[in-house]
Amino acid sequence: MSSNAATREVAEDFSPFLKVYTDGTYERLIESPYFPPVLKDPTTGVSSKDVTDVTPPVRIFLPEINDPNQKLPILMQFHSGGFMVGSIFSAVDFKYLNAMSSATKTLIVAVEYPLVPEQFLPAAYEDSEAAVKWVCSHALEKTQIKKDPWISTHGDFSKIFLQGESSGANISYNLAMRFSSIPLPGNLKISGVLLTQPGFCGSIPIGGDFEGDIHDTQIYKMRTYSFPNCPGGIDSPFFNPFAVDDASLSAMGCSKLLVAVAENDIVTARALAFAEKMKKCGYPGSVETVMSYGEGHCFHVFDPHGENAKILFGKFSEFINSEKTREDKGRWRRILLGMIHQCKILITSYSCCCNKSVKRRIHEGGLCTM
Repeated sequence: MSSNAATREVAEDFSPFLKVYTDGTYERLIESPYFPPVLKDPTTGVSSKDVTDVTPPVRIFLPEINDPNQKLPILMQFHSGGFMVGSIFSAVDFKYLNAMSSATKTLIVAVEYPLVPEQFLPAAYEDSEAAVKWVCSHALEKTQIKKDPWISTHGDFSKIFLQGESSGANISYNLAMRFSSIPLPGNLKISGVLLTQPGFCGSIPIGGDFEGDIHDTQIYKMRTYSFPNCPGGIDSPFFNPFAVDDASLSAMGCSKLLVAVAENDIVTARALAFAEKMKKCGYPGSVETVMSYGEGHCFHVFDPHGENAKILFGKFSEFINSEKTREDKGRWRRILLGMIHQCKILITSYSCCCNKSVKRRIHEGGLCTM
């Protein structure tokens, strides 16, 4: 905070994230001082490094490996912070991503997308898209980019995932929708998307996520400030997936989807409703949900070594490394239903045989009136 902050008149108050003053200056209420990467973390064995000669900059986390040519799933990570605060270069994100890379055995590429108000939306979406394309370009033999050796050597380009929490999950969702209609370098595909406590919103409340007039809520003020003149406002498809028709949602550009929520989180009801919508809209991929009980928004970011965070990372690992698809589940469901049907036929046949035998014995005894 500058020395004259107390005397300035506040134009927009987005506490606890940001204050904007009438003189055009602003103040971030949550700071993210730089925390350096580590070549090999003594606890987890994860190595990390910054790549700052690309736009946007990224930080890469490489888990401990035994084979120098081992291939790992690639997890593109987008941080939280309401599009206004946060950084992949912070101590909080370092501890979180270090722990998650170790637990999931993934090559994490965390993206330092631009924040509001330095750059208003859709800049964060556009730079995040550029980051995904940059990673995918490593799969090409001939490319204009400067390749990173960790990504080239250890990235499994058949297993690319998008992950984020809160506003970062909103970015992941929008990228998945975007990649349904545009090709990625090398014609690569997004294997799956992990939406963790996603920052969705809309003018109609779901599960009591807001009360009263939407225009008086903090989320409305933050989103409309962050994305000036956004078509649809708070109900833009950027923010509200319920404003998207089923045909568009069903074409989401990924093979499977995981929606992770927390019990004591105000965004949970809307996120679970979205997951149900995805199951019913005709989307051909699998849709999974996971609930972290007794936890709040972004709990795993601030306490990555807690028991529930470890459980959540385990669910992430299962989702990323599982080869099961919605078609697989459908096949097993059809097999199970077929087995049940055969059992019913056998039971019915047995019942009919028993009834005929009883009727025959009764008739032979002279008691049948039929």
